[in-house]
Amino acid sequence: QYKFRDLTIEELKNVSKTYPNFTFSMNTYTFKDGSQKDLLNFSGTVPVKYGNSYNIPIQLWILDSHPFAPPICFLKPTANMGIAVGKHVDARGRIYLPYLQNWSHPKSTVIGLIKEMIAKFEEELPLYSLSSSDAARQSELLSYIAKITEGETDMKSQSKIGGKSEGCFNKITVVGAGDLGIACVLAVAAKGIADKVILLDLSEGAAKGGAMDLEIFALPNVEISKDFSASADSKVVVLTVNSLGNAQTYLDVIQSNVDLFRGIIPAVSHYSQNAVFLVASHPVEVMSYVSWKLSAFPKSRVIGVGANLDSERFQYILTNLLKAEVLAKDAWLIGEQGEDKVPSWTSYNLVATQVEGMAARNAREKVANRAMEFLKGKGQRSWSVGLSVADLTDSILKDKRKVHSVSTLAKGCYNINSEVFLSLPCILGTSGVIEMVKLEEDPLVQEKLQSSAGSIHDLQQQLKL
Repeated sequence: QYKFRDLTIEELKNVSKTYPNFTFSMNTYTFKDGSQKDLLNFSGTVPVKYGNSYNIPIQLWILDSHPFAPPICFLKPTANMGIAVGKHVDARGRIYLPYLQNWSHPKSTVIGLIKEMIAKFEEELPLYSLSSSDAARQSELLSYIAKITEGETDMKSQSKIGGKSEGCFNKITVVGAGDLGIACVLAVAAKGIADKVILLDLSEGAAKGGAMDLEIFALPNVEISKDFSASADSKVVVLTVNSLGNAQTYLDVIQSNVDLFRGIIPAVSHYSQNAVFLVASHPVEVMSYVSWKLSAFPKSRVIGVGANLDSERFQYILTNLLKAEVLAKDAWLIGEQGEDKVPSWTSYNLVATQVEGMAARNAREKVANRAMEFLKGKGQRSWSVGLSVADLTDSILKDKRKVHSVSTLAKGCYNINSEVFLSLPCILGTSGVIEMVKLEEDPLVQEKLQSSAGSIHDLQQQLKL
């Protein structure tokens, strides 16, 4: 059934000579759409040096169009091994490499693929040792993720893994132990809004940098873990991870983040199926959309940090620096996070005549422009975003019904017809977005929102989810 049988056999002979431990067989492979095909596959171990020497178990499936199509590659962890999700490996153990994306016969070969695999694994070890109790949870998680990939699992079913049932206490998980993740943990802990904060450190090896310092100077109710099951029954999951690969273009950077999320979102969704996802990874609009798609959560429970920080700053400047307290109550920054955000208002005082109304609008616009000038150059440090995340988390956990400008699904608003996330004023509570606050009608604002939606949608269309 192989179209280029002789070429395939010749290449696999070379593989067998180089890696004599590999075993070959024919088995049935199930694709994401549920279709099945009998394919040649081989499994064995590849040598990796990461401080010590390790034998990493892998399995490669050879498609019937080989060598013109790349193999499908997986880690094959034993029962006492856990998968270290990273930019090259997802939670199922599927392997993603630049070599696979750029596969081109005759330049690309299985031997070359394995060599790159070893090189990438030596930069970021893909497996780690599990305790006996963790091994059982790892096996169950892999089984679950395989099912949701094939669309066989009811996402609304209740998770029984990880201990306490939903609703016992306020538990938060922060995914990612970089500067932003650490800042979020510290800000949430400082506010005292959670009974338990889990820092899910997905980096390779032992805890490094800030995560190590958190271990040294232990904080009450803060736990560091590399095991997805530690996040079980979280009410809020904060996503802070960003890929630090060697991508050359902006699209490549975003695709690296998407690849990273593909290994994270199904796992944390499984363990906290009633959580609110709070996305702080960049670009926040796209990564909120990716989180929504990969989790299958309702749109109300996937929120990006959006323009919350800048809106709070905007209102503070209006009130304290420009003494425009009345205007500040209704002022918001909306749209895209960054330079393309735009000021808008939820209401304004009606005046007697059209002339007075125009004068009021002009005065308000001048004040808004001055406030935007104050905002320039402020930037967003990790600790300031962490404070914003803690503010949003507080509103969610305590069901405050407070209005925040956050990234939410904007389809159906302001004549936006595509599935994109934009920052808009929303009332937040325990179930996430309860209601979107209506803004005054302004053709210029609507035009800018539609422009942002169009550019974000075009970008999303180029991504491989």
